Amino acid sequence: MVVTKEIEIGGKKLSVEYGRYARQANAAVMVRSGDTMVFVAATAAQEAKEDIDFFPLSVEYRERAFAAGKFPGGFFKREGKPTEKEVLSSRLIDRPIRPLFPKAFKNETQVIAIVYSFDGENDADVLAAVGASTALTVSDIPMLEPIGEVRVGRIDGQFIINPTHQQIEKSDIELIVAGTADSIMMVEGESKEVSEQDLIEALKFAHIEIKKIVDMQNELRAECGKEKMIVTEESVDDELLNDINDLAYEKYKEAVSTILTKQERAERNSEINNEVLEALAEKYPEQEKVIKEILHDLEKDLMRMQILDNGKRLDGRNPQEIRPITIEVGILPRTHGSALFTRGETQSLTTLTLGTKSDEQIIDGLMEEFKKRFLLHYNFPSYSVGETGRFGFVGRREIGHGNLAERALKFTLPEESSFPYSIRINSDIMESNGSSSMATVCAGSLALMDGGVPVKKAIAGIAMGLIKEDDGYVVLSDISGNEDHLGDMDFKVAGSSEGITAFQMDIKIQGISYEIMENALEQAKQGRIHILQKMNEVIDKPQSSISQYAPTLLYTVVPIDKIGSIIGPGGKNIQALQRKFLVDISIEEDGKVNIAGQDAALAREAKEHIKLMVSEPELGKDYLGKVIKITDFGAFVEIIPGTQGLLHISQLDTKRVNKVTDVLKEGEEIKVRLIKIENGKLSLSHKAIMEDENKKNAKPKTEGV
Repeated sequence: MVVTKEIEIGGKKLSVEYGRYARQANAAVMVRSGDTMVFVAATAAQEAKEDIDFFPLSVEYRERAFAAGKFPGGFFKREGKPTEKEVLSSRLIDRPIRPLFPKAFKNETQVIAIVYSFDGENDADVLAAVGASTALTVSDIPMLEPIGEVRVGRIDGQFIINPTHQQIEKSDIELIVAGTADSIMMVEGESKEVSEQDLIEALKFAHIEIKKIVDMQNELRAECGKEKMIVTEESVDDELLNDINDLAYEKYKEAVSTILTKQERAERNSEINNEVLEALAEKYPEQEKVIKEILHDLEKDLMRMQILDNGKRLDGRNPQEIRPITIEVGILPRTHGSALFTRGETQSLTTLTLGTKSDEQIIDGLMEEFKKRFLLHYNFPSYSVGETGRFGFVGRREIGHGNLAERALKFTLPEESSFPYSIRINSDIMESNGSSSMATVCAGSLALMDGGVPVKKAIAGIAMGLIKEDDGYVVLSDISGNEDHLGDMDFKVAGSSEGITAFQMDIKIQGISYEIMENALEQAKQGRIHILQKMNEVIDKPQSSISQYAPTLLYTVVPIDKIGSIIGPGGKNIQALQRKFLVDISIEEDGKVNIAGQDAALAREAKEHIKLMVSEPELGKDYLGKVIKITDFGAFVEIIPGTQGLLHISQLDTKRVNKVTDVLKEGEEIKVRLIKIENGKLSLSHKAIMEDENKKNAKPKTEGV
């Protein structure tokens, strides 16, 4: 049975078709808006693997080049590993649906979304999230409730749902929102210093459309949905629970009320766990996994109780308090800028690299190929948390955190016309105990200033947490790793003193109220201002100049019809220029010539040489020419690259010259003046320049008294 549902979202038709494709999956749908179509299949194993203690959910989003009528780039002409865009889109699906499965459900589950048609206007990522939720909703996979996901833009103060790519370019906010019928589950986006209230209004606007998408899925489920798998909650032996509480409750209560470092706390928890396991090993020989789960929940409950009842966190802070911050800049002598930002037990060592036009990254996807001049790379090595692990592989989390920090900082960068450098920020997390992505934002802003990049203002970031039980809740500023792991929310907010530039929120429960979000945003603002003040105490404006080790970048504009003469046959001329002046030269289609070199003086000479190459000969102007060929009647002198004139023997000197080779040789440079242009032929004179110099040097006559 093929069933199609259609609704209008943001003035556009959104349709979902079920029953035509991939009928052996648990469920599969095709989602369409405009001419963009995304196929999504949801599949789950019938039984859970033994001894698994987590929910094995995987989400894969892929864009096929044929969807936009293109061949894949590269040698093999076949799609390879996922692009950064595909990884980020996979995360936009995964994050809002992951909390919506029963805790006891451990069956391996996979969601695969593939873009089959792309119209160049409607992005497929939010459609894929809608498709994932719909497929899970109508399938027998036990997701608790459906979600909707939309993108929000704002142009001239008016919010737009699912704006086109062209509209996003004009928008001052780009926000991706996912939620259930009752609550927001995920937020991610960027903005141009919008206020906290603007962000809340955007969320409320998005939620209106999200509810329509959820209603459509519920209608489809009522019409053709499958009966859900039965999930059996694991029962806990009361006697076992009592034995664990007798052995561990007071010890864990003391541990959560004692101020310890991250490593000390991990060691203390391990000691308690080992003591309990050893004490109960004989009585409960097959229950080690269950005992560990109960101990984990005990620690979680005690930590949450302490915060809710006493307002005291694991490290002794109150809910609004920011951890101690230390900042150093310029600590790496040969990088173009550097900063070491430490907040509590989280530390980022961040560097700035300034490059040339040729260093821009080429982005080839479903859209037309484009170049990206600002890159932010985030690395989370295993030593940052005191562990060993695979080295060199960039994970989804690293790509996601780097993208968030990049969004936060890009607003403050200077325009390319005034600062034509490619810019790379690299953040290595040296130590981590919560919110390393926001430490990257702070360190990145500091490194930009240290490197002399004329940024508009400083940007800081902070991560907010939440502890919620029934109607009571506490919002936490600058959360630590344990508070993230054992809490209910991770809400990252970055911006300047004027407003928000980037944000990301993930909820680990079935949603939160707008009241909580408003309080979290206001508390985040106060924390952000505090961090900015600490940053400004170290460096409050960009250095007056860039690093001496950064390349010198110059540019000039030449007539389009002269580009060929600069390049030369087979690139001969431009290659010769690069060798002579030790520079890199790139020429754009509009005639802009970019010159990059380590030696500023040579770069300036290269620029003047190129300007000379495309200039027209001017009558009466003096040139420093090069003797190309000598004849009996004179010499041919190149005054402009590719342009020669005749220096007649009679114009060589103020006195008679019998033989040209007596005063000139090939390859020699000589000052000449262009004295005549006739039928495209140029006549030059060195004699005229000598006569002018003789007049200047002649002594004036003295008159008698």
